[in-house]
Amino acid sequence: MDLTAVAKPCSFGDKGTSDVVLRLRNSEGRPEWFYSHSSVLVSKSRFFADRLSNPGSGSCIEIHCSDSTYDHHVNLLRLLYLPTDSLLDSLDSVQSALAVLRLAIAFCCEDVTNCCIQYLEAVPWEDKEEEQIVKEVSELGPVAMPILARIQPVDLSATKNVFISAVRFATSIGGSCPPFGDELKTSAQEQVEFMLGGDEDTPLVTANDEVKSVVKSGLSQVCSLFENELSSFLLVPDITAETAETRILQCLSDVEWMCNILPKMDLMKDFVCSWGGMSRKILEIVEDKKLDNAMWVLKVKLIEVTGKVLEAVGYGNVILPAPCRVQLLKTWLPYIRKIKPLLDTKADEDTDFPYKMDEDLCQSIEGAIVSLVLALPSNDQADILTDWMKTEQLKYPDLSEAFEVWCYRTKSAKRRLMEGLDRVGNTTISL
Repeated sequence: MDLTAVAKPCSFGDKGTSDVVLRLRNSEGRPEWFYSHSSVLVSKSRFFADRLSNPGSGSCIEIHCSDSTYDHHVNLLRLLYLPTDSLLDSLDSVQSALAVLRLAIAFCCEDVTNCCIQYLEAVPWEDKEEEQIVKEVSELGPVAMPILARIQPVDLSATKNVFISAVRFATSIGGSCPPFGDELKTSAQEQVEFMLGGDEDTPLVTANDEVKSVVKSGLSQVCSLFENELSSFLLVPDITAETAETRILQCLSDVEWMCNILPKMDLMKDFVCSWGGMSRKILEIVEDKKLDNAMWVLKVKLIEVTGKVLEAVGYGNVILPAPCRVQLLKTWLPYIRKIKPLLDTKADEDTDFPYKMDEDLCQSIEGAIVSLVLALPSNDQADILTDWMKTEQLKYPDLSEAFEVWCYRTKSAKRRLMEGLDRVGNTTISL
């Protein structure tokens, strides 16, 4: 066969001009003949070029294929007859392009291979398609790796920049972005949480000073917004107005979100200090007479956030000086003691009343308070326990365990003191 002859215009399956026949087994197991042209096959495929360069190859080439790949083999042969600039337009699905790519690499069809890679790299993927593409590309080798550009790991600097931008958006640093500001902010918060998941690069990002600075600014921003919204709430003519209540709850939701992510960045102490700094003002507002029978959801949410703060301090995850721990307890303990029976009463009066402290929340707060009390200096413990026993609400939080431990410690301390004095006296007499 003369492979040096000048190629003439020809089309796939044209028997009149064909000089090579491809024998392809069809899906029913019967061989099917495709009239082809050596000039096309040689110029578009190194596999066919090598086969046809063999003097003993003859004018018939047999190609073995399975039932599942038969149609893709036919598609590849048709693509060999298209001009290079028309190949992209001929691809119409991820599945088809992936199957043709596999064959194009096997038959060393460079133009078709490059076209399939370009197509797969650019078009959108469904979730299932992405899983298949990752699997296929890993088997096809380096030539197909450009397809995975969109899911390749980015460098640490790029990750840091994306994380910082997401935090700014999530905390409204620089202002919101109407008209879809709240929706986009919520999405940014979700992505920040996802990025803080168990990834080996996460500690490297969160330990970055610039990242910590932006997160701290975000904390300051959300706390300031919540405090401002809450302060202006009492000035609203109708405190039951849904718009005003929604704004406050959204701001508190942002604060709670910060409370959830900061432990993952070893910044929970910053949150505890911020919460402690605005606690008095918060309670002054929510305990105003105007809110005696309103904003129950806000009151419960405040207890939930405070519970997380009490846990962080009570169990030693956040280390604070004793005066700060005492102040935290003395600020929130009376409110918790007051609000719990009110919520229980409302629930008893109305079985559909949705705002209550569930059992898990009650137990976690009580446990944190007991732990916190027991870690205070003895005199501070005595003050808190005395105040607890003077109130009518002894049932919750129940500090009887703390009281028992305090009594035992006090007796032990007195006994140690007396034993110490006896030893000093005996030493003096012996001298």
